[in-house]
Amino acid sequence: MTTLTLPALLLAPSLAGAQSETVVSEIVPYWGAWFALGTFGFAYVFVILEDRTHLRKSVPMIIAAGVLWVLVGLSPARDHGIDILREDIVEFAELFLFILAAVSFVNTLEDRQVFDVLRTRLIKLGLSLRGVYWATGALAFCMSPLADNLTTTLVMGAVALSVGARTPRFVVPACINIVVAANAGGAFSPFGDITTLMVWQRGKLEFMEFFSLFVPSLLTWLTPALIMSFTVPRDQPVAKEGRVTLLPGSRAVITLFAGTILGTILLHQYLHLPAALGMMTGFGALHLYGYGLTRKRRARRLADNGATHMLGGFGHEESAKEDGFDVFDLLERVEWDTLMFFYGVLLCVGALHAFGFLDVGVHGMYASVGPTTTNIAIGVASAVFDNIPLMAAILAVSPEMNHAQWLLVTLTAGVGGSLLSVGSAAGVALMGQARGIYTFGAHLRWTWAVALGYGVSIAAHLVLNGR
Repeated sequence: MTTLTLPALLLAPSLAGAQSETVVSEIVPYWGAWFALGTFGFAYVFVILEDRTHLRKSVPMIIAAGVLWVLVGLSPARDHGIDILREDIVEFAELFLFILAAVSFVNTLEDRQVFDVLRTRLIKLGLSLRGVYWATGALAFCMSPLADNLTTTLVMGAVALSVGARTPRFVVPACINIVVAANAGGAFSPFGDITTLMVWQRGKLEFMEFFSLFVPSLLTWLTPALIMSFTVPRDQPVAKEGRVTLLPGSRAVITLFAGTILGTILLHQYLHLPAALGMMTGFGALHLYGYGLTRKRRARRLADNGATHMLGGFGHEESAKEDGFDVFDLLERVEWDTLMFFYGVLLCVGALHAFGFLDVGVHGMYASVGPTTTNIAIGVASAVFDNIPLMAAILAVSPEMNHAQWLLVTLTAGVGGSLLSVGSAAGVALMGQARGIYTFGAHLRWTWAVALGYGVSIAAHLVLNGR
């Protein structure tokens, strides 16, 4: 899912090096522990059935989190459970603020029509359908390390649908290609996915170590992309008429975004300050720039059009967008459901940790079949279950693993969701965008090719980074 994600910290030292020191060696002997496990499973059923029930996935998880922690409070696990709860809330605060700032930049770029211009120019290049297939995949792979994989998928998916909506032989492989590329691109960057950000903020991997996954991630995408490309027709699409231009301030926002990312990395790496601090400082700078741009543009408009324009106001949507932007207005586009779902999942996982399920289950699996097999299995499981709770569980227990294994689980959790169309937020969103064409069954027919890429990427990682 997407995407990419979040932070803040005034309460405690940076979580960059912090982790839960509470280890529960056995399941707490209390009836409520098993009731909590069943409640979590019951709530997750509603998450899986979201498309049928139309109940937002955050609702059952938030309620389940409250129920589970009430049970912890009534159990013998209460004392160490409160410490875990506080750690989880601080971690969510950091991740939440980080994502809020990052998504604000992405939404502003969308508002300034940066993505529309990119889409229009790509369509007008005169590429064949096969050329568009490769171009959208490559751009998805390159964009998702900075913009979250969900936004990247929707932008590139719009390009694919604009070019070949009437050619299912093109749309289906193009959509699969975009989903796989976006998820793969997000796996080698701390900014590319919530799970990679979680690993980075927990201090399991340094910023530059993620780039060791570049080649495995690239192979994850290229292997199925090459196989599917032979089925994509070489027909020439017809470019649509019309011209889209960048709105005022677009280039400045791009510069601010790049500067914010660079500043966040430097503050985190060298001063050991929370990543949220850098991102939120950039968010403040973005808001200040939007305020200045709006005042400047409106003053100029008043000077050009006189007092009559003042009386008429600025109610027209196009005039308002030409004048500038307000960051807080753009916050309405934030995927609050996803963020609240993450809150619920993180607290539910913390409660299961307090009851001992995570320590017993995760440690048992890593001890019985080994870290390599377990980490590969986690990637396969992420095609069915959301990768956020899986990664949250692993980080909560923090099994003893070397850097190569932490890189492996980061890779598999990031790209494993591509095995099925419902395995990532990117795939689910694109199914809605290309409704009736890109479906679960259409993706399933190419799962073998995606699985081949999954296997090739793991082999490449073990060869390149195994030691």
